[in-house]
Amino acid sequence: MKRTSTEVRQFLGLAVYYRRFIEGLSKIAQPLTALTHKGTKYNWTDKQEAAFQLLKQKLCSTPILSLPEGTEDFVVYCDASAQGLGCVLMQRDRVIAYASRQLRPHEKNYTTHDLELGAVVFALKIWRHYLYGTKCTIYTDHKSLQHIFEQKELNMRQRQWVELKDTSIRRVRALMMTIHTDLPDKVRSAQIEALKKENLVRESLRGMKEQLDVKSDGIRYIINRL
Repeated sequence: MKRTSTEVRQFLGLAVYYRRFIEGLSKIAQPLTALTHKGTKYNWTDKQEAAFQLLKQKLCSTPILSLPEGTEDFVVYCDASAQGLGCVLMQRDRVIAYASRQLRPHEKNYTTHDLELGAVVFALKIWRHYLYGTKCTIYTDHKSLQHIFEQKELNMRQRQWVELKDTSIRRVRALMMTIHTDLPDKVRSAQIEALKKENLVRESLRGMKEQLDVKSDGIRYIINRL
């Protein structure tokens, strides 16, 4: 079904309003935002339809986000590509928010180093209300950023950006903007502990132990529920 340019703008406005709940929003929406650029011929293709359907699915699904607790243990994962900047804010293995945006025209000329640093600055700016005055750890897949505070020569852009006090920058070899928590491991460990003989004595399971069904993930369920 073909959409009009007005409908595309309205839909993107809705998606941007809920951007903190949608991982990789700017990358998903890129085929749609391309239609809104001035001087661009409006042409709705399968590429735009696929982006529209995926974004609609993301808007309708329920994300698992947590509210921050206190001002400690914040971790930021950053990544940059030719499509845009993306980052995830976490605290104690829980996702707090997602953020992403497409590259501006002048940013497409940045070196990989400056682009990755730009992703870090973007994250710190957008979540400054959480991170200002606190210490946080930043993960990036660009090795040289680990040593940026030690560099003696920085260009003007880098000098402007590198006011990242109270941050620790670390490197991961490859950063996928999909966050996996250790929740299943914690559930398995808790269930093993709960089913120990000494713990069962204190609990009255009323025959429920026989109803436990161990799934392929090693977690025990009762009637398909934890």
